[in-house]
Amino acid sequence: MALSKEDIKSTYPLPVYNYRVTVLDNGEANVLGFSEVSGLSIAYEPVTYKHGFSFLMGIQIVPGMRQPIKLTLKKGLTQNGDFLQNWLNSCYLDPGLITSRRDVIIDLCDEKGLPVIRWKVKQALPTKLDAPTFTANSNEVAIISMELIATDLEADYHPS
Repeated sequence: MALSKEDIKSTYPLPVYNYRVTVLDNGEANVLGFSEVSGLSIAYEPVTYKHGFSFLMGIQIVPGMRQPIKLTLKKGLTQNGDFLQNWLNSCYLDPGLITSRRDVIIDLCDEKGLPVIRWKVKQALPTKLDAPTFTANSNEVAIISMELIATDLEADYHPS
């Protein structure tokens, strides 16, 4: 039996190159172009639990504390691209200020540019900003890298 176009579309893996990154800043959505996004993962520290006569009952492995989300964003450096530097500075000029943390939304989009799957990184705090590596015998694009740490990550497979 032949599959319909809709069946193929809903079961075929999505390409990873069509994505959009949005940083929410006090109600303002800043859509930024990044060449690479990595670290969208949720991990729990396993805890080994032994009770009484563990040699009879065996051990239990249960999920422990959730690990913080560590996100890396890489972006081509532009002359007017000081948003990431300003964000990093604002976080560390007043460390107690909770409003300097940002939610980051990563949308994996279809061929029309509409989000198909959305990851929302909550309360992201920049921890590192790397300048590009300078090489005199290369003509590669200058890429900066920012590392973020966040409290939570949500995946939405049906964004509206």
